[in-house]
Amino acid sequence: MISVLGYARLISNNSETNNMTNPFKSTEVARFIADRVEALAHRKTQNEIAAEAGFPNANFISILKSGKSKLPLDRVPSLAKALEVDPAYLMRISLEQSVGVTAAKAITEIFGSPVTASERAWLDELRDASGNSDPRITARGRTTLRGIFGK
Repeated sequence: MISVLGYARLISNNSETNNMTNPFKSTEVARFIADRVEALAHRKTQNEIAAEAGFPNANFISILKSGKSKLPLDRVPSLAKALEVDPAYLMRISLEQSVGVTAAKAITEIFGSPVTASERAWLDELRDASGNSDPRITARGRTTLRGIFGK
């Protein structure tokens, strides 16, 4: 018969083992990849996603979903394309997974937040429309912009 203390140790050891084998399981990246693979399942297999992302081993998608490994930052653009997601968002959450929330925050404070191609196009249009005058956001401008998106 196992004592309450022995049972607590057993659970703790299993939890520690799980954290050691899946150290990134609770990260946003692991959850996001798992959700996207599931959302695309009606059109693409996990093997097809892995091949599109350039992973030589199709099992690497399973490894990322389970949190056994970090997503290598150099693979973010190709995986984002394969998952049909915003590469800037995937880069932001991958950066947090890779270097930690505090370091990721410092990096984005210095270099700015990664932006998508669409966001870059909006920014280019804003610069062109303003004659590159760096206009400050006004209440009227904010209201107009939010109105475009129905907010």
